[in-house]
Amino acid sequence: MTKESYQIFAPAVDELIVEHGKLTILFEMHEFHGWTMGAMQEDLKFDYKHWHDIEKLAIVGESKWKAGMVALCKPFTSANIKYFDHEKLDDAQTRLAE
Repeated sequence: MTKESYQIFAPAVDELIVEHGKLTILFEMHEFHGWTMGAMQEDLKFDYKHWHDIEKLAIVGESKWKAGMVALCKPFTSANIKYFDHEKLDDAQTRLAE
């Protein structure tokens, strides 16, 4: 992810929070290679601002990220977070709908 991605993502999330309140988010990663330094800074600002605005977060990605993504995200949100491999996308969607 890049700083520019957050400049698109963050305002869209802000609008959804104003419109709907707490959110459930499905974060689907394809060929994810991590964050740029600028993106990490934007992510920290986003996480601080939205600590209580995200109820559930389902992360879908490649198995190599499975062990680290939940542990990496957990200290920065009060959301209930769960990781799913790509072939379990339907399970992630079901979990968010519960």
